[in-house]
Order: sequence, then structure tokens, then C-alpha cells
Amino acid sequence: MTLMVDIRKLSFINEMAKVGTNGVADNMSKLTGEDAQMEVTKTNFVDVDDIQGQLEPGKRVGVRVRLLDPPHGHILVLFPEASAKKITAIMLNDVVDDMSNVSGKMARSAVEEMGNMMASGFIDGWADVLGRVIDVAAPQLVYASGEDIVTRTAGLGDDDLALFFDSDLTVPSYQIEAEIYAFPDLEEFVEMVNAIDVQSA
Repeated sequence: MTLMVDIRKLSFINEMAKVGTNGVADNMSKLTGEDAQMEVTKTNFVDVDDIQGQLEPGKRVGVRVRLLDPPHGHILVLFPEASAKKITAIMLNDVVDDMSNVSGKMARSAVEEMGNMMASGFIDGWADVLGRVIDVAAPQLVYASGEDIVTRTAGLGDDDLALFFDSDLTVPSYQIEAEIYAFPDLEEFVEMVNAIDVQSA
């Protein structure tokens, strides 16, 4: 089995991230009525064993989404708690006057909706670039330390590498940090990325 990706094809991985983040920003603009921008500040393949050293300490809240079609695996969208609070404020702005009255259940639901929106944007970006439909299972809400969530998600597959996208979502009134991890079946993923270049050559 070879997991080699031609260096010239790595741009497709960045393109996948870019298409996905544009979709997230568009959804956010519609939701808030403000001009939202989302930027992926870093894209890396990371060794799951090294994740601990890369994550800022503290709990994360977010969603895990399972891909039902190739390249299979999971997408993980995680927010630090400070960003999760901002998301709750954005998502419930038109519903609640006093944010101090928001229940934990409402807050989790707001973050789950945002995480799902971001994961969907990302997966749609992948589908566009790969030229296929990728169906997903219902998102799962996750809340624990970042290390625990990432390690547990990695354990659901057979690979010890993940794709990591560090991103910033900016709505004029808010700055939200998000960490997006992709745990595709690496053999399928590399095969699909390598095939793109052949088709577009």
C-alpha cells in the first residue's frame, strides 16, 4: 500500500479546504446578515500520537460527523469554550434577549448547529473538488478535552494520521476559532486525490 501524494497534488487538499470554508462563510453571512469571512490559517497532516503537543489546553465542544461514502472516516469540528459562547450568542441572537437565561441544552444545540454547518461546508467542498456525492450520518455532539476527543475519533479508524485545518471565522462583531480535523481512510483519500490530477490533466 502506498500513501504517497505527489507534492503537486497537495494544492487540491488546500482547495478542498478553501471551497469548504467559503460555503461556511456564505451560510454565516445569511444567518447573521453580516459579511462573514472564514480563513484556513494552517493545513497539516498530523500524527495522532503528536496531537497532544499541538493542542491548546482546555475543553472543546463541537461535532463529529461520519462520512458514509469514500473517503469514509470522520470530520471533527471543535471550538474552544470561549468561541462556543460567541457561537451561542450569534445563533440565539434573534431568539433570546437575555443570554444569561440560556440553558445548557440551548447552548449545546446552538453549537451543534454551527458545528454541523461547518462540517457540511467542508464536506461539500470535498465533494465538489472530488467530483462526487458524500453522504454523512447525523452529527454527534462532543464535549471533552481536545486531546480526548481527537484520540477517541482517531481510534474509530485504522489510520494514525489525520488532516488538521486551523481556521478563523470572522463575523464583524465576533471572532471565532475553530479546529477542524479530518480522519479519512487514508488509502481511499490518497487514491482519490491522485486520481484528480489524472482527470484534470
